Amino acid sequence: AITIAISVLISAFNALTLSPALAALLLKPKSDTRRRGPLGRLFAAFNRLFGRATDRYVSTSNILIHKSGFAMIALGAIAALAVLIGGRLPTGFLPQEDQGYLFVAMQLPDAASLQRTDAAAQRVTAALLKTPGIEGVVGVDGFSLLTQTQSTNTAFFFVTLKPWGLRTSRAEQIQAIQASVQRKLAGVSEGLAFSFPPPAIPGIGTSGGVTMILQDRSGNDDPTFLIRNVFAFLGALGKRPEIAAAVPSYQPAVPQLYAQVDRDKAAQEQVDLSSIYATMQTFMGGDLVNYFNRFGRQWQVFVEAEGNTRTNIRDINQFYVRSANGSQAPLGSLVNVKQSTGPEFIMRFNEYNAAQINITGAPGYSSGQVRAALEDVFRQTMPAGMGYSYAGMSYQEQRAAEGVPAWMVFGLSLLFVFLILAALYESWTLPFSVLLSTPVAILGAYLALAMRSFENDIFTTIGLIMLIGLSAKNAILIVEFAVADYKKGLSISESALRAARLRFRPIIMTALAFIFGCLPLWTASGSGAASRRILGTVVIGGMTLASMVGILMIPVTLAVVEYLSHRLTSGAKELTMDSPHPPQEPDHGASGLTPEAQGGEA
Repeated sequence: AITIAISVLISAFNALTLSPALAALLLKPKSDTRRRGPLGRLFAAFNRLFGRATDRYVSTSNILIHKSGFAMIALGAIAALAVLIGGRLPTGFLPQEDQGYLFVAMQLPDAASLQRTDAAAQRVTAALLKTPGIEGVVGVDGFSLLTQTQSTNTAFFFVTLKPWGLRTSRAEQIQAIQASVQRKLAGVSEGLAFSFPPPAIPGIGTSGGVTMILQDRSGNDDPTFLIRNVFAFLGALGKRPEIAAAVPSYQPAVPQLYAQVDRDKAAQEQVDLSSIYATMQTFMGGDLVNYFNRFGRQWQVFVEAEGNTRTNIRDINQFYVRSANGSQAPLGSLVNVKQSTGPEFIMRFNEYNAAQINITGAPGYSSGQVRAALEDVFRQTMPAGMGYSYAGMSYQEQRAAEGVPAWMVFGLSLLFVFLILAALYESWTLPFSVLLSTPVAILGAYLALAMRSFENDIFTTIGLIMLIGLSAKNAILIVEFAVADYKKGLSISESALRAARLRFRPIIMTALAFIFGCLPLWTASGSGAASRRILGTVVIGGMTLASMVGILMIPVTLAVVEYLSHRLTSGAKELTMDSPHPPQEPDHGASGLTPEAQGGEA
């Protein structure tokens, strides 16, 4: 919005100051206007062709003016068709861009060792490096980017792609790379591996797609309620065509060891409880002692038992803890260890026990359609004690959907344009003749989006707002001259046709210049190409149809609006579109003299 507004202000300043001065310098009269040579013949042929097109345009406008009822019905049908097509377009928030990198996550069975995870990660890295378009892979074992937690059975990969200029083939585009990566990850037998894009806006969330949070709002401390409903929800999601993958971060039954200190026996042996915990942590897990400097670097010193003496929990009997009287007691005699299962970690979202689910939409479905499918499945399967929320970019999309809708933004833009035109024309009716051709441009934009299978998102809204000004500009070029002729005494239809003939060439020239100037947006590539392609599609499609069909409607809407305006104000039943307008008396000022009599120039 800021970019467009500032550009228009600079353009207006240029039109009011620099352009007239340049016109005076560049536009010189010529005694012989005929051009000779190949270029002259080309111009002459072009002028003849454009002259015939102008004649056909004026004759068609004349027919539509005298068939104004049919023309207005057609305009209403165009508006209805635009609403119908726009309502069927998939909705979204921001397009998924090719940012030059993507993410891969891998999850092995619960409680898998870090060594096993590292071996599987090496095979995944080798497979990714063989994919066309991928330049490098950085793997991190024992970490999950989606949950921001550390676990021995998870791994995360940062996959960098080749520069955009080097990825010229279809197989090296982001969609093809993601599909190829997903096929290779499907063959990972050690566990579950999947790829996901980065968020559309860096820093908002950790991944693209949709991030949904299922919440246990029942107040029940039993985790089985959340577990049961999470898996019921995932089972229902698997039946929806909008969902390609739904990966939960909740691991409810991870094998664990529960160590319980026998406090009574520790008191009898005069062993401090903190000594028991410190000994168990140091030998079984490791403890940081200090730092030291060598070879110009700082090193950490950890104390822990040898690997072969801590691989089994029964090895706890080999470790001793000192009592207050100086004797040593076996750690296994003071600690009872038993096997159990439980969640790897507990997630709380807005103070509720929750489970995060990362959803990837199926090809051809937008984020808005995926969110609608998720909410529909939730209503059908979840009990009253469950709730849901969104995180990351999905949360921003939800907030945007709850705010001012796109149709209200578009309506307010139309209202502001109407009020400004009403002030400029000093009329409440003429702005209607300018804005009534806007649905034609909107239909062109929606048709272009549907043709290229693009979604209706923020950049579509920006393009539609631009089309209001662009289509209104075409109408203003005709209405301004038509109103001047109408005030001179010509009929409504004659004024509209004279203005249409006079302004047809400037309208087509500016429209073609704008359309060809936006072609780089239509064919954009590289970083940020998706948003540029959507914006270019909207403005090119809208201006193309507005230049082909919309300009036919401008003389009709002008004639109909002026006819109805004068019919209502004057009440004359014999008034027709061919009736002349009584010429206005010139305003000679307070002295009653003409400009010539006052010494001015006519």
